[in-house]
Amino acid sequence: MTEVKLHGVLLSPYVYRVIWALKLKGVPYEFVAEDLSNKSDLLLKYNPVYKKIPVLVHGEKPVSESMVILEYIEEMWPQNPSLMPNDPYDRALARFWIKFIEDKIVAILGLFRSITGQELENATKELLEILQTLEEHVLGEKFFFNGDNIGLVDIAFGSMLFWMQVIGDVVGVKPFESHKFPSLHAWFENFKQIPVIEENFPNRDEYFVYIKRRREELLASA
Repeated sequence: MTEVKLHGVLLSPYVYRVIWALKLKGVPYEFVAEDLSNKSDLLLKYNPVYKKIPVLVHGEKPVSESMVILEYIEEMWPQNPSLMPNDPYDRALARFWIKFIEDKIVAILGLFRSITGQELENATKELLEILQTLEEHVLGEKFFFNGDNIGLVDIAFGSMLFWMQVIGDVVGVKPFESHKFPSLHAWFENFKQIPVIEENFPNRDEYFVYIKRRREELLASA
């Protein structure tokens, strides 16, 4: 019997955050595919508050919300690679940037699925400003946000950057151009080349089809 189970769908960037962390830590797990149009009794049991994926179940104890799950994985399986810095100040900085990504980027990308015209232009401008902040203040000469090793900030941002690029293709905007954000672009290339990430990267074509269909549904219902 598998001690660790991950409930989710493979069209969720949040689910891939958890997959990457588990794979990096070498934690064996069973993936339980959920149908979000017909949520299982187990999903409703394990996440009765938000009723959303991902949910990590470890020894029948459920943990919800992707970044909470990632911190749980780091604390439960502290073996290498460590996904958070050892220094308390550096850990605080990592949590600051994770919150920045969650508060700023996630909210805007959610809007991108259902806006057009001037609203889309305004959101794109705001997203460019957020990326510029990350370009100027986070990486510097570092290989990853933690330094030489991948960490939770990389995983959090990497999933959002994948989502951003696909949504950009769907709506016809290119917010993440290499000449505008050379440090972030170089970081993303390094991130994608990590074997565990490369071997467990979302299917871009499937995600494009899903986002396009979802956007059409949202615009039709507006």
